[in-house]
Amino acid sequence: MILNKFYVDDLIKTALKEDINYCDVTTDYLIPSDQEGEGRLMAKADGIVCGTEAAARVFTLLDADTKIEFLKHDGDHAAYGEDIMKLRGKTAVLLKGERTALNLIQHMSGIATAANRYVKITEGTNASIADTRKTLPGLRPLQKYAVMCGGAKNHRYNLSDAAMLKDNHIDAAGGITAAIEKLRSRIGHMTKIEVETRNLDELNEALAAGADVIMLDNMSPELMKQAVEITAGRAVLEASGGITDETLRAVAESGVDIISIGALTHSVKAFDISMYIV
Repeated sequence: MILNKFYVDDLIKTALKEDINYCDVTTDYLIPSDQEGEGRLMAKADGIVCGTEAAARVFTLLDADTKIEFLKHDGDHAAYGEDIMKLRGKTAVLLKGERTALNLIQHMSGIATAANRYVKITEGTNASIADTRKTLPGLRPLQKYAVMCGGAKNHRYNLSDAAMLKDNHIDAAGGITAAIEKLRSRIGHMTKIEVETRNLDELNEALAAGADVIMLDNMSPELMKQAVEITAGRAVLEASGGITDETLRAVAESGVDIISIGALTHSVKAFDISMYIV
């Protein structure tokens, strides 16, 4: 797992505090504290698994003696009915951690599965699938990690990673050329500039001003194809806005380099996973 352990631990602790509060009324009053049990996480859909270590950490944070056996790892495919992991420990711990663990692994697996689906749709083209900053507050590292597990790529992680001129920046700065010139005079040599464009005139201006990356915002695949011909490799082209499963292949075949899809993280469907006590 490439996620920082301290970030994952802090996130899980916050989630457990929210869920358990001061006690688990059902479990604490019903299950003896020394009772041992075995639990299993099972896929109830077909797709890409992600978040196995994060889910397992929920149980080991509650009790370090909990034993985990991974049957699937992040990035693996799981078919309906397949077990993802086995848990062995105090029954009360398994019951208390169930919902938090499932929330994490279901959400992350949903993102990885969606990312993998988009990657497969664009196979054989030059385009790479990327996420956006449209993530849930506090969950961005998990969500971007899940995108990678699905075979897609990460866009910038935050506002510090690159300069990105969207329409409001451009309007406030007095135009594309003025905005790029001002940024060039102030940013470091490692920082790239991306410009959002809405038509071919703006594309030509961004190219003339020396943009590193140019976003083709809500353009049709036909217009994107013209943009690729005009650009001729002088800048990286990113397609974004209004892209669906039905239009994705056509967008990829236009010749763009990157296709960024906000739905990967902001409205993805959770992957159905259940936990059952053996």
